Amino acid sequence: MSLIYNQIIVAVDGSKESEWAFKKAVEIAKRNDANLNLVNIIDTRSYSAVEAYDRSIAERAQSYAVELLEGYKEQAAAAGLTHVNVIVEYGSPKTMIPREIPKKIEADLIICGATGLNPVERFLIGSVSENIVRSAKCDVLVVRTSEGE
Repeated sequence: MSLIYNQIIVAVDGSKESEWAFKKAVEIAKRNDANLNLVNIIDTRSYSAVEAYDRSIAERAQSYAVELLEGYKEQAAAAGLTHVNVIVEYGSPKTMIPREIPKKIEADLIICGATGLNPVERFLIGSVSENIVRSAKCDVLVVRTSEGE
């Protein structure tokens, strides 16, 4: 069993939990001299009904995702990482993060923040992190605390 990771995915969405996941991912990527893949999946299901009335929703979601990931990429470069990729895709985060993206880049570790949902929301819709743990074919690290805790 190898404990060295070469292709790390970190799923970020702008939440404080994903910020914590990003910080831990940077440290793990530095220790392993790994490629860090910053991933944001634009959930098309969440705005498809609204987009019928306002076509700019997709453009705004795309620009927000790119801006978010470029900011993280700059932070990773400042921390000393040289191999950082930005991936913005459309679809369901619950399938894209654990199944589609890892296949494309041959990922061996996925890092994500713990859910921000309450127990009722988790029961009704399930969390993305829970689905990643259940569906991923590679190792998964779910970050629940900030690095200072």
